[in-house]
Amino acid sequence: MPATRWWEGIFYTRGTINFFRSEEHVGRWLKINGYQPGATISAAKLSDLAYPWELTNLADDWTPRLRDESQAILDGLGLTNPFWQLPT
Repeated sequence: MPATRWWEGIFYTRGTINFFRSEEHVGRWLKINGYQPGATISAAKLSDLAYPWELTNLADDWTPRLRDESQAILDGLGLTNPFWQLPT
């Protein structure tokens, strides 16, 4: 699910974020489930993304991040192709 559509259905989006052991495994899963390819990243890159993305969610004074702050996290990790662009 491209970043522009993440908030259309957050449960659906999270259901399309999975761990795979190889690109071949990804291909089989896509075919079986009828999805189109999106983007794949390594487990290390996902960890690099998860930490800043979720860190503020645990704060007592949590407030939603602005779109530009979220985009800066993605951009800072080199996730800059159109798949990773948040809606404006």
